[in-house]
Amino acid sequence: MSKVWLITGASRGFGRIWAEAALQRGDKVVATARNLESVADFTERFGNAVLPLQLDVTDAARVPEAVKKAFNRFGRIDVLVNNAGYSLIATTEEATDEQIADLFDANYIGVVRVLRAALPLLRQQGSGHILGVTSSLGVVPAPLIGVYAATKAAAESLHESLAKEVAQFGIKVTMIEPGAYATEFGKSATRAVPLEVYDAFRRDFMAALMKLERENPKATVEALFKVVDAEQPPLRLILGSTTLPQIRSTYADRFATWEAWQAVSDAAQ
Repeated sequence: MSKVWLITGASRGFGRIWAEAALQRGDKVVATARNLESVADFTERFGNAVLPLQLDVTDAARVPEAVKKAFNRFGRIDVLVNNAGYSLIATTEEATDEQIADLFDANYIGVVRVLRAALPLLRQQGSGHILGVTSSLGVVPAPLIGVYAATKAAAESLHESLAKEVAQFGIKVTMIEPGAYATEFGKSATRAVPLEVYDAFRRDFMAALMKLERENPKATVEALFKVVDAEQPPLRLILGSTTLPQIRSTYADRFATWEAWQAVSDAAQ
């Protein structure tokens, strides 16, 4: 039986690739984007199987309307992909209050808005699978994108709590944690005004980043399908082969530190 997908941020990157793949396998898709023209071509290619919708997840009033339109068009939502978002390149000292607030509004509160609008409908139908697109950076953060990593770490905590809250309603939750991929995501990043004191560090870090091998985003499609088709999907799914070794190393260091300071921690009980 075909599935009905609601995908935010479907104009480019993972969102567009997954929307196209779902449509090509015979599923139905509500493809949302801030600019409707960026997803209008889906109708020409896939006809009534797709519903392009204009949706900016930072527009609190429009989010419930868009989710309701999606549900009314196809009568259900089987897979909700919370994918909309962008990045900020800035050291902690450089990022302004406004930049931080705007980023959390799009990457975290925007996710909550979509969830808040969709959950009553998913409860009503007694099923649904929520895919929260976080990032490997939400588990292992990096410098210069710490605020972005913080939004993804917050999304990780949110979805872990959500999974426990909604399991009773037959709703499944999976965090999708991509590593480094060759998408257009970086082009949408905003930048803070740089401070000269970080210039050398920034230059060295960005040079190393440019050498990083990026995976093919189209290679993620089959992995995503295996998750949404599984009877018991995982709470977390890493995309790419380089992230798990990084996580193992990071957590080994964390456990070593926690254990080295355990006597001090225990004394604080």
